Amino acid sequence: MSVWQPALLAVVPRVFLSPDSPLGFGLSDWLELAAAAFLAAVLLASSRLRVHALKFAQRTGWCMLLLFALPIALRLALLAHSPAPVASGADDFGYILLADTLRHWRLANPPHALPEFFEQIFVLQQPTHSSMYPLGQGLFLAVGWIVFRHPWAGVLLSVGALCALCYWMLRGWTTPGWALIGGLLAVMEFGPLCYWMNCYWGGAVSASAGCLVFGALPRLVEQRRRFDAVLLGLGLGLQLLTRPFEFFLLLASALLFLISALARKRAAIGPLAVSGAILCVAGGIVLAQNKAVTHNWTTLPYMLYRYQYGIPATFTFQPNPISHRPLNSEQELDYRAETAIHGDMPDTVASYFERLLFRVRFYRFFFFAPLYLAAVVSLLAIRQWRFAWIALTLLLFALGTNFFPYFYPHYIAAVTCLFVLVSVIGLERMSRIHLLGLESSALVLSLCAGQFLFWYGVHASGNANALMALSRYETWDFINYGDPQGRIRVNDQLRRLPGRQLVFVRYGAQHMFQEWVHNAADIDNARTVWAHDLGAENEKLLRYYPQRSAWLLEPDASPPNLVPYAREASPFEQVQ
Repeated sequence: MSVWQPALLAVVPRVFLSPDSPLGFGLSDWLELAAAAFLAAVLLASSRLRVHALKFAQRTGWCMLLLFALPIALRLALLAHSPAPVASGADDFGYILLADTLRHWRLANPPHALPEFFEQIFVLQQPTHSSMYPLGQGLFLAVGWIVFRHPWAGVLLSVGALCALCYWMLRGWTTPGWALIGGLLAVMEFGPLCYWMNCYWGGAVSASAGCLVFGALPRLVEQRRRFDAVLLGLGLGLQLLTRPFEFFLLLASALLFLISALARKRAAIGPLAVSGAILCVAGGIVLAQNKAVTHNWTTLPYMLYRYQYGIPATFTFQPNPISHRPLNSEQELDYRAETAIHGDMPDTVASYFERLLFRVRFYRFFFFAPLYLAAVVSLLAIRQWRFAWIALTLLLFALGTNFFPYFYPHYIAAVTCLFVLVSVIGLERMSRIHLLGLESSALVLSLCAGQFLFWYGVHASGNANALMALSRYETWDFINYGDPQGRIRVNDQLRRLPGRQLVFVRYGAQHMFQEWVHNAADIDNARTVWAHDLGAENEKLLRYYPQRSAWLLEPDASPPNLVPYAREASPFEQVQ
């Protein structure tokens, strides 16, 4: 190494990473400048790019392959600083248990002999040890687990499917070029920086179901192909298996479209019998899960869990549920939180619409801020029935899900592609307006691409100082970074230990909603068993697992403290 190289290496990080650089630039400034330069080059070359893009957009198969692979590749490129998400909450653990059950080719697991040690939010202990969730999301996690040895692979596959199917859906509503733009918007909005890709709750499975339904409807009416009827049935069936309540909203929307379209065109309804048959199969699968998990054909696991534990909260027009099993401290905390959100007062028309208005802000999840302009412009198309139907469908989902006392964007994920379609409709109309010699739609798309590239660059850099400084300005992105709860460190400690382990979890007095007790579908044969610390009762579990090394975990310590479990001496041993 020459004499000047150490000095250069000392200066380069200061110039390019420090805000006191000679130019006054920090890391975020360089990233934003690079994104702006890239976008400027794209705009200058837009005419030539448009020709090639339009040719490519007409190749449906290649476009779908690109849009399937792109979000997955972009997320995998961030693994160095944002590894595969570590399950960290009741929903994550519930879906992972469901996937673990399915990958062992069963719908439920037998109850454990000592269930009091394994109580877990959103997981039944009786009459079976099973997740309360429907099958849809778990099926994708199970496929990813079986094929790629990790349930997160199923999440990646579901997001890739969403982006590809979003393009396919848009091909039934608009031109190939705008459909490709819509698919790329889906990648940026619901891809590597979205919580749908960075946790195990999902959202993309229900959204993919919506793409199948809303893409099949116009094709079925226009072409009357049996293949489109199959896709319509698959979409409705997948939604039934993923979000049963919102399935009825999706079904009502599809029926409204079909009844109005078939009445005007007097088209044959024969192919719809295929859709009905597929939907009946999905209904049979739901009944089979009910029987396996709850031992009753018509009782959903979700409903049985609510009866036993009093959560999740009921609809706003229903009274708060009452638990029929003793609750431990974590379950009691969750019960109090959910009943507080629900409230004790009966829902009124005024409170219903007040809640509806409050939730408007959450629809920002489906739009980059510049796309609000496109959404407003899209209202000009509402005079046509098919576009008025889009507005009615979105309104139906907003009104229907407003009966939930709480709200997450994945509740209405089935209409994700319609939000993208709204953006595309507005952008298409804006393309006729020119500002500064450029199409206004191109300017809006440039701002959207700039926002995505900037935040993706921030996360790709892995600079902790930049992330800490900028994260408060990042609105709807959600991506794991580092090990804030210490779970990776604890799991690594346990993984390095020989033999099988038994971990007693002792929460602190200020513990809040971060569940650590979670277990595999086959608890007794798992390498690590997690159990609640029940004091003197622990002796029962120690006798049940005599060959396991016992540990005590205090997750609320900073960092979480894992130490060998010290067995309390029996009264006889104390006398000795």
